[in-house]
Amino acid sequence: MSAYGAKQLAESFRTVRRNTVQIAEDIPEDKYEFIAADGVQSVSALLRHLVYSPTLYEGMHSGNPVTTLKGYDFGAAVGQMKAREDVPRTKAEIIGLLKSEGERIASWMESLSPEFLAETFTDPTGENPRSRLESLLSPKEHEMHHRGQLMLIERMIGVVPHLTRARLERMRPAAT
Repeated sequence: MSAYGAKQLAESFRTVRRNTVQIAEDIPEDKYEFIAADGVQSVSALLRHLVYSPTLYEGMHSGNPVTTLKGYDFGAAVGQMKAREDVPRTKAEIIGLLKSEGERIASWMESLSPEFLAETFTDPTGENPRSRLESLLSPKEHEMHHRGQLMLIERMIGVVPHLTRARLERMRPAAT
C-alpha cells in the first residue's frame, strides 16, 4: 500500500510549479502586461500572485499552526501577500521568484511529518474538521486553476502551450 505524504505533496507541487515556470518563460516579456478581459489580472500580476499565494497556507500551518479558522485574520494575511504581489517585477525577476519561492515552499512541505499532516483544524464556524494534508493540497490546485488561465492567454497571444507542443511531438511518429 502506498501512502500520500509530505514527499508526494512536495513533488506534486514541484511538478505544477515547473509547468508554471515553463509558461512564464514561453510568454514574451512584451506580453507580460497583457490583460485578457476587463477585470482580469495581467500576465505579470497573475504570475506574481502565484509566487506568493502559497504563503497563505504556510502562514496557517507553520510556526504557530491554526487549530481553527474561527477568528483567523484572513484580511491581514491576504494584505501581506498582496503587498508583496504588487511590487512590479521584470520577467526575469518573476521567473527567478517562481523558482526560488516554489522550491522554498516545496522543501517546507517535504519537511512535514505524517503526524502533522494528519492533524485536523476547523473552519471559521469552529466545525467541519479537515486535515492539514487536505489543506496543503490547495496551493497546487490553486496554481493549476490559474495555470489554465495562463494557457488560454498563451493561445490568445499566439503561443502554443508547452504541454500541447509536447503532446503533438509525442503523436508525430504515430501520424507518419
